[in-house]
Amino acid sequence: MVALVTACGGGDSPPADTAAAPARVALAAVLAPKYNYAEALQKSIFFYEAQQSGPLPSWNRVSWRGDSRLTDGADVGHDLTGGWYDAGDHVKFGFPMAFTATQLAWGALKFEAGYKAAGQHAALLNNLRFVNDYFLRAHTAPNELYVQVGNGGTDHSWWGPVEVYPLAAPSYKISATCGGSEVAAETAAAMAAASMVFKPTDPAYAATLLAHAKQLYTFADTVRGKYSDCVTDAAAYYNSWSGYVDELAWGAAWLHRATGDAAYLQKAESFVNTTSGFGAEGQTGLLPYKWTHDWDSKHYGVYVMLAEATGKAQYVQAIERNLDYWTTGTTNGERVTYTPGGLAWLQQWGALRYAMNESFLALVYADIVTDPAKQQRYRDFATRQLHYALGDNPRNSSYLIGFGTNPPKHPHHRTSHGSWLDSQATPVEHRHTLFGALVGGPGSNDAYEDDIGNFTTNEVATDYNASITGVLAKMNELYPGGVPLDGFPVKEVPTEDEIFVEAGVNSAGPNYTEIKAWLNNRSGWPARHGDKLSFRYYVDLTEVIAAGQPASAITLSTNFSQGGQATGPFRCGTTNIYYAIADFTGTDIYPGGQSAHHKEIQFRFSAPSGTAYWSPANDPSYAGLSASGTVKTLAIPVYSNGQKVFGNEPAACGGTPVEPPAAPQGLTATGGTSSVSLSWTAVANATGYVVKRSATGAAGSFTAVANPSSNTYTDTGLAANTTYHYVVVATNAGGEGAASSAVSAKTGAALPATPVPVATGGNAAVTLSWPAAANATAYDVARAATSNGPYATAAPGLTTTGFTDTGLVNGTTYWYQVTARNSIGSAVSLPVSATPQAVTPTACALTIDATNDWGAGQVLAVRLANTGTQPLSDWQITWTASNDFTLQNSWSSTVTASGRVVTVRPAGWNATIAPNGSTDLGMQIAYSGARPLPTNAVVAGQACAVTVVTAK
Repeated sequence: MVALVTACGGGDSPPADTAAAPARVALAAVLAPKYNYAEALQKSIFFYEAQQSGPLPSWNRVSWRGDSRLTDGADVGHDLTGGWYDAGDHVKFGFPMAFTATQLAWGALKFEAGYKAAGQHAALLNNLRFVNDYFLRAHTAPNELYVQVGNGGTDHSWWGPVEVYPLAAPSYKISATCGGSEVAAETAAAMAAASMVFKPTDPAYAATLLAHAKQLYTFADTVRGKYSDCVTDAAAYYNSWSGYVDELAWGAAWLHRATGDAAYLQKAESFVNTTSGFGAEGQTGLLPYKWTHDWDSKHYGVYVMLAEATGKAQYVQAIERNLDYWTTGTTNGERVTYTPGGLAWLQQWGALRYAMNESFLALVYADIVTDPAKQQRYRDFATRQLHYALGDNPRNSSYLIGFGTNPPKHPHHRTSHGSWLDSQATPVEHRHTLFGALVGGPGSNDAYEDDIGNFTTNEVATDYNASITGVLAKMNELYPGGVPLDGFPVKEVPTEDEIFVEAGVNSAGPNYTEIKAWLNNRSGWPARHGDKLSFRYYVDLTEVIAAGQPASAITLSTNFSQGGQATGPFRCGTTNIYYAIADFTGTDIYPGGQSAHHKEIQFRFSAPSGTAYWSPANDPSYAGLSASGTVKTLAIPVYSNGQKVFGNEPAACGGTPVEPPAAPQGLTATGGTSSVSLSWTAVANATGYVVKRSATGAAGSFTAVANPSSNTYTDTGLAANTTYHYVVVATNAGGEGAASSAVSAKTGAALPATPVPVATGGNAAVTLSWPAAANATAYDVARAATSNGPYATAAPGLTTTGFTDTGLVNGTTYWYQVTARNSIGSAVSLPVSATPQAVTPTACALTIDATNDWGAGQVLAVRLANTGTQPLSDWQITWTASNDFTLQNSWSSTVTASGRVVTVRPAGWNATIAPNGSTDLGMQIAYSGARPLPTNAVVAGQACAVTVVTAK
């Protein structure tokens, strides 16, 4: 029996980083909290409210979200509203949702003090109840559970805010005839864990949850089957790679904890073996240890639960071996990959998520184990990984949106982006800040790009936040001092017009004017349907009356309409002002795509043929219109269900005209390295400003880049050594005033960014590659025998992002530094090393099929076959692409790309290939220009026959 004790944590000395070089945190740096954990926790929980589906609860704090998908489940006759949208898409995947709920509940039980100290316990319980209410609705019969709402392929074909979701969202279930043990057992775990959270405050609700948990677990255990074999759409997104045995153990462990029933503990333990249960790690004969707790794999959470429940050596050794793998390394020298900046990096897709999951386990287990050195090591590891995510990394940037320095601003998330065009490119900037969402994170070389299109590194997901939320709560408990933000969140107000008309002159003659008008719905605060919209177009018939003609001489006709009807003209009181109503009631105009977000109508005011008294010059709504195109105009007011939502009515018709503000004066621009700071004299009667930028300063070339509310603005993220031109316009209810005089400023030249190289050993050679460093014009490679040098130049003046150092001694470790330089200075990388090794001939065959290519992207199908008589273990494939590319995703492997160098490692389950066996894997890449074909492909340490297929 191994001595274990459950402890609450607190009172420990501040952490020092023992998670191994190259990146270390000095003890002095963590004597006080380095980050405001309470604020980060506050925002991390808030993220879940941005993911809510169905009717939003009264306590939802996301001002730019609205009700959505109110008919979920109607296709099967059930109410399946509620729950969370999975990620940046709008599918409700039950498997990762249940994992997330279990993880949040586990944190609520283990780290309650940290939640309460940060003032976030009530918010946590709100969100836990919300998702568990959905599970209750989804569990429609003892052996029936709806595990997905929405089709992944269909959903991913559309990019827009979920409040106006235009697609079908089919419901998928598991049942007595088509089981899904993983998701049933995971949902049982979630409800069992939540029952313990709610038992002190709502025992009736807790009892309901526990009853459903028991029923679901029985279903999972008796109707065994892999859920993604039943719900086949899930296989492309959340396939159950590890099978269902780990979830059966996990669910039983939670039910044991919730009920105290020893039968559940016995059931959980029955699965934890290396034969019929969990299986073994490769050929080691040991329980799995080279992955971590996540939505698919519960092995490692089970180790912790059973170590705490029983104290048995086999579970203690299993979890400590896993923690060794992630921290100092196992006894046989195995260790998870670490980036140069110190991130424990398991896999490209959501790298930070995995580091946070392991950090969560480390913190839970640190409160169980009694060895002070282990406690400290585990807490140090979690602290270092959390700090990396919050900004202590080579980019000095936070990966938690809306927190810290330089956080991501362009996550792969449809609703926060707020496109009305079904396009990731419009708008350029996200309309909303997705506070608290953890993005996928960097590559194995610490490189990261804040790109809306990169769903590998820049998507968010409910399971990404599941563990960092608990880690933040524990850190707030261990190292107090942080405080949540007062007044958070600040209610967002629209920064642009949402519903408006764009109009122009379609045609004109002596006796008529024909107007072309587009009624727009670009709503986003929140996005909403518009099926009761109308607008008014005002004309002044004074010239008609003065010609002795009646107003009835003017007629209105419609020549073209996309669902609207023009009627009138109608008179404003006793004046000569008349108006037409273009009514689109019954036509749904919504921010869902090119044709969906606006509808056109063409209408004509006509005097009798042959007359010449008609003139539009004095018409209130005609001001500013031309035949050269359409313009947005406040003089055509818009109404929703009869209530004015945009524009101004003429004073004669009851409106109160507002004069646009004057042009701003005193505009100045000052250039920085990658920014320009602007200031101007505040304008009376202005409620806001529009900053417009141009690369040339030519008339008509200025485009809006910001809508500041004050008279200063700093334009960031600009190219170095470049001239930018600006004007500023003041705005109010009367519209935009005249533009200021244009000014310009030139950004300064910038030092190169620090290169982040990767070194790979070959036969008597080392290959280095690195992503292009911003502002660099050349690179120098230096080599040394030790990390501390001295370094001697091995390759000066390179203009490419790679170098192979040849003629080296096999078995000797070589250290390298890469220097990026330009005309004003240089930046030197951290040292990296590799050891050349002689190739030991082994019978194997590698085939890379690159024939699935469509000119802008490519799917590479890879097969590695063991044609020898001995197992092929811990294999690694490397090749260099012939052109630049972007890795989109991969499967059945862990793929990293550094520059053009691709490195492929096992996924875990396929780490060992038996004789006469093979493994199939693949990846998808995107590119422009020449096709990036694999070259110089090798299997590290092996002499494989390599075949690259480039044409069918």
